[in-house]
Amino acid sequence: MRARPPSRTRTRIRTLRRALLVGLTALSVSTTVAQAQPSAPAPAKRPGADVVTDWNRTAVAVIADDARRPTAEPFLWYGFVHAAVYNAVVGIEGRYAEYKWDVRGPRFASSEAAAATAARRVLLTYFPASRERIEKAYTASLAKIPDGTARKQGERFGELAAERLIELREEDGRGERVTFAPEPAPGVWRPAPPTYSPAVNAWLGKVRPMLSDDPEQFMPGPPPALTSRRYARDLAETKAMGGRSGSKRSARQTETALFFSHPLPQQLQAGYRDHVTRHRLDIVDAARLFAAANTAAADATITTWNAKFTYALWRPIHAIRLAGTDGNPATRPDPDWTPLLDTPPYPEYIGGHCANDGAVMAVLDRLTGGDIDLRLSSTPTGTTRTYKKSADFHRDTINARIWSGIHFRTADEVGTRIGRDIGDWAMDHYFRPLR
Repeated sequence: MRARPPSRTRTRIRTLRRALLVGLTALSVSTTVAQAQPSAPAPAKRPGADVVTDWNRTAVAVIADDARRPTAEPFLWYGFVHAAVYNAVVGIEGRYAEYKWDVRGPRFASSEAAAATAARRVLLTYFPASRERIEKAYTASLAKIPDGTARKQGERFGELAAERLIELREEDGRGERVTFAPEPAPGVWRPAPPTYSPAVNAWLGKVRPMLSDDPEQFMPGPPPALTSRRYARDLAETKAMGGRSGSKRSARQTETALFFSHPLPQQLQAGYRDHVTRHRLDIVDAARLFAAANTAAADATITTWNAKFTYALWRPIHAIRLAGTDGNPATRPDPDWTPLLDTPPYPEYIGGHCANDGAVMAVLDRLTGGDIDLRLSSTPTGTTRTYKKSADFHRDTINARIWSGIHFRTADEVGTRIGRDIGDWAMDHYFRPLR
């Protein structure tokens, strides 16, 4: 990508980095001297994952509850937080390669203090309105770590890791004004009832990815033509299975549709926390799981929104109600058809839920050897499901969006495939074991 001219922010970051490195060096020297004494304790085993799961919980509270960031946007912010936490942890503990960084922390610094400081700094930078919540969480984290040189070194290194992430995300396209007002025509997206909301978050498709250097690397081809057999087949299935009334869904299928109406970014974060706790991952493997899953999901979100606003395909509610205008003799209009769930305010193709699912499941498959053991809960249904295999999860999420009446099968299947490509690529190029 084209290099950007130096800015005051980058100058400030370089200055801070030099200062932090000087401080870390001084602290490292003092630690080395202290450890040369006969009474110095042996290095402790790696800490547990509590600090990682605690700060994930805080990130969710800040991003989803306080800031109320909509749709899949939280995946981007969770990616920021956990990439910084990951660098702060592995920069001290080792085991895995750092994310777009090559700075090592003091050997005996507190990786828990580093993780907490990195998360705090990233959240304060982008969500200053939640300062009280963030500082309260930070005080609680530091209270669990003995005061002393190791903690101070960890705090300094965590600050450095956060500044690196913030520098990487400068001028990345977040929040830029993107005009999206397509002319009404058969197959073209338009606002849907009951709110008739304009399209939201069009800028997400223009954000620089976190992992790939090419925003178009995973861009899918176009959706099926309106006059194709595949389009007619997709429309007929959603029309039969996704309606609010008169549907052929079973009770179990309806429950599946509603189960996956829980906001996916938050549903998955809770699932990660549960997995990390039940499997007793240490701080390093926990940081890796959260960083890999959330950065892959961030890139899947960016690719999804790029596709959605490039192809601008109408949603099933309009495709079914206006089927008489699509030029396909195999489709039949139903002007009163209404989906089980309200139609989201953005175009149909590709399925964003399924693209994120694909990215996350590919990462979890690689981390767990195929036994993902992911337990998820849903507020809309009040139920919990456990998935051992990603294929079972994909089957349910693809069908759920059709049974909800908000997607066609092709969009979900292509989204899943694209997401898995992104997740596999992420694990091939990042978060790799050190040799």
